[in-house]
Amino acid sequence: MTAANATGKVRVATASLAGCFGCHMSLLDIDERLFELLERVDFDRSPLTDIKHCGPCDIGLIEGGICNAENVHVLREFRRNCKLLIAVGACAVNGGLPAQRNHLDLGQCLQEVYLTAPGIVGGQIPNDPELPLPLDKVHPIHEIVRIDYFIPGCPPSGDAIWKFLSDLLDGRTPRLGHPLLHFD
Repeated sequence: MTAANATGKVRVATASLAGCFGCHMSLLDIDERLFELLERVDFDRSPLTDIKHCGPCDIGLIEGGICNAENVHVLREFRRNCKLLIAVGACAVNGGLPAQRNHLDLGQCLQEVYLTAPGIVGGQIPNDPELPLPLDKVHPIHEIVRIDYFIPGCPPSGDAIWKFLSDLLDGRTPRLGHPLLHFD
């Protein structure tokens, strides 16, 4: 495990890419154990703070797959700022539900959604420079950056996240047994 910061606590950050935010909800589902966790960690960017950009951290938890250029940028910046990076959930681990579009041609998909879907009249495919450029395929995050650990699940349970973080903070190699791993 990494060394604690000046406060004696490990610095932790989270980020979300292409997914449903369910893994962050599972982090919050550790419920009252959050108070125990806060005795040992300081949160940087997370659903518990209003910090928009990650600073240097010991542990980064990231959920979601990579579906556009902005996701790639956010992931690479997050990786640079985290000593350990943990892929959380099926989208981060293998692309998850967003990767279901990988068997479709992106151009045909955009045409169907914006030009020919029932009820569309005079539609157009969005072409604003403010919108991130979509990638042809959705990728799991390990295809873009090095990942230190994986927590599978859709989403992983709060108990699984708690066990994983507790093991890591106690200097043990994190191990999740069968009862903590599920996909529902």
